[in-house]
Amino acid sequence: MIIFAAILLLGGLVVSQVIWIRRAYQLQETQVNHDITMTLKKVSREIQLHQGDSSFLLDPVRQPMPNTFVVRINENLDPYYIETMLTREFKNEEINLDFEYSLYDCFNDSVVYTKAVYINEGQAIQREQPSAAVSWKSNDGHYFSIHFPNKSAMVRSRLNFWIFSSFILLVLITFFGYTISVILKQKRLSEIKNDFINNMTHELKTPISTIALSSDVLMKPGIENNPERLKNYAAIIQQENNRLQKQVEKVLQIATLEKDQVDLNLQQLNLRELIEQVCQSFKPLITSKNGSITCQHNATNFQVLADEIHLTNVLNNLLDNAVKYNHNEPTIKVSTKNTQDTISISIQDNGIGMSPEEQKMIFDKFYRVPTGNVHDVKGFGLGLYYVKSMVQKHHGQIRVNSAKGEGTEFIVEIPLNHD
Repeated sequence: MIIFAAILLLGGLVVSQVIWIRRAYQLQETQVNHDITMTLKKVSREIQLHQGDSSFLLDPVRQPMPNTFVVRINENLDPYYIETMLTREFKNEEINLDFEYSLYDCFNDSVVYTKAVYINEGQAIQREQPSAAVSWKSNDGHYFSIHFPNKSAMVRSRLNFWIFSSFILLVLITFFGYTISVILKQKRLSEIKNDFINNMTHELKTPISTIALSSDVLMKPGIENNPERLKNYAAIIQQENNRLQKQVEKVLQIATLEKDQVDLNLQQLNLRELIEQVCQSFKPLITSKNGSITCQHNATNFQVLADEIHLTNVLNNLLDNAVKYNHNEPTIKVSTKNTQDTISISIQDNGIGMSPEEQKMIFDKFYRVPTGNVHDVKGFGLGLYYVKSMVQKHHGQIRVNSAKGEGTEFIVEIPLNHD
């Protein structure tokens, strides 16, 4: 709710900024038009005085188009004189804009002269036709027109404060978006870590309790007189201790990955033989669940340069998930094929599947696919994180195809060794 309210307030601020910039632009444009109009009126009055005309012209300047102004005069003038007057007055009023002026002769009802003056370049070029066509009034005397092709640039140049404030607002929005993203990620990470701690507590509590109970039995008087019973409880302690050791090793293994301290023992491997060995090791477990596992090798080149232990762990993790996350009799298909310079390994199951949202997060550390109120799947949410890390260290890639209730397919691609 706080984030939503902040977004609304920030959105209101952006809308307000846009409205104020538009109004500021309109005000500046009005001011520029006013400055140009007043300057042209001054030019018109000086022309009258130069000609000895003391009459008063009512509204001698009009603006038929946004960038074009028309000035009414009593008779034709020398173009050079008009150009000199305009250049001088525009300079005095700091209107440093290139302009084009045209002279209209009411007797001929036509434009008789057009010239473009480039203030900043200090040059002028005569033209045959004006850039902007003006609707002249032939029965109302002589005219000359002024066209400013870059007037909008002058208006924008007077909006430096608003442009700067808009830039600051854009930076603020960027930092706000980044902050919200970090907050959401931290919130999600906090939830995942809490789940990890809960899972870890549950995983460690059971063997610790079992060891404690077995130790209590071993401490009872007379237990030494029953060697068979003594041996059974010692075996239980050893079994649970090994279980604890494996769980701790998993966490330490991920910590080693985080510090990028994993050194791969690369060697020539025949991936077909490795896949067959891993599949054979899972057959008893899958058979006990009335399931099946098949291997289909469509690849022709199985030679890779890889770490046998870590690659074996990758396949073990993927097959273990295929068995664990399955409410049916597990049917697992392992297939291989060559794609350009890689070998692709597909592990497909008929398990519970995953939604698109879950697929985006399954390789994140500590993340586990939600199973509702059923907690029959053990683990810390580190398996697939380890799998992806190891595949990437082998310069390979992993992707997943899945649908809820329709099973899952993991595809691992490892570069081939051509040496």
